[in-house]
Amino acid sequence: MNIPMLDLSEQYQHLKEEIFQALEKVMSSSHFILGENVKKLEKDIAKYSHVAHGIGVANGSDALHISLLACGIQPGDEVITTPFTFFATAGSIARIGAKPVFVDIDPKTFNINPALIEAKITEKTKAIIPVHLYGQAADMDPILEIAEKHNLFVIEDAAQAIGAEYKGRKVGGFGDTACFSFFPTKNLGAYGDAGMIVTNDDQLAEKIRVIRVHGSKPKYYHHVLGYNSRLDEMQAAILNVKFPHLDAWSELRRKHAAYYTQLLSDLKEVVTPYEDENSYHIYHQYTIRVKDRDALQAYLKEQGVQTMIYYPLPLHMQPVFADLGYKEGDLPESEKAAKEALSLPMYPELRKEQQEYVVAKIKEFYHQS
Repeated sequence: MNIPMLDLSEQYQHLKEEIFQALEKVMSSSHFILGENVKKLEKDIAKYSHVAHGIGVANGSDALHISLLACGIQPGDEVITTPFTFFATAGSIARIGAKPVFVDIDPKTFNINPALIEAKITEKTKAIIPVHLYGQAADMDPILEIAEKHNLFVIEDAAQAIGAEYKGRKVGGFGDTACFSFFPTKNLGAYGDAGMIVTNDDQLAEKIRVIRVHGSKPKYYHHVLGYNSRLDEMQAAILNVKFPHLDAWSELRRKHAAYYTQLLSDLKEVVTPYEDENSYHIYHQYTIRVKDRDALQAYLKEQGVQTMIYYPLPLHMQPVFADLGYKEGDLPESEKAAKEALSLPMYPELRKEQQEYVVAKIKEFYHQS
């Protein structure tokens, strides 16, 4: 059996006719930039996140970068975040000229550990970027309390977590802004790059809208340096077709996650994902922890099972951040997770027999070891 990490073909076949109709409407209208499809998606995602504003941008990375600019983060400022995430989280901070300050993770959830944040705050700290990793919300209440106490912005990196909840509330409505990615592999994925920022703050929303169009307001009059970062009308049309299915897809992911956990429950070598009682986990990834991760991954590849390592080198150890002065051992939980985390195939259309094959091969590996 050959089992991919992600297979979008069945989803595409199911939605193909609707998608082609939506794209035909865009092409017939000849309105390709910030048209009705973008406006509809912005409105729907804002409503879904229980906030006032959605602002479509070119991708999730730009969403983070533009959020920081709108919040007034400047060169020399410090922004606290997690080292166990995709590069864009810290890269967006560094591109402004600000300094990423890394706080270690909770080993159970893989998310930033709120108990360690306050010790890293200095007079230069201006914001916190918690990441809702793998589709599970970060522990937001203590993060928000710390931010309020120290007058810090909170920017949610919800790139992997649209539809996830914390204490019954959708992620995206907790921070000053929140950032979504619609990269094709995401739970709600476009057919190219796409992203969105959501916020309840009218002033931040206006700043974000200006920044995404070269800092122009009115057109051809520029008071700030902005970017060309607009959500594409064609991608928005595709996302509008997909969006009504998101909650059903999330439930299927949760069902598959529960089945994986059931199948793996008698294997002492494998630590299955922890689901916090305050969290509605939407399993962008189903990530296990194992001691001999690389050997297991190689064996599964031989058996036709694709897996992924998210992430093999935490951000504080990345060569590009060497000047920050971190060394091995500084953030031990993130470093350990980077050696143990392995994500198994996960998508709504995954079949039980595929999951059973994956788990059978994992057990085969350990029984042979």
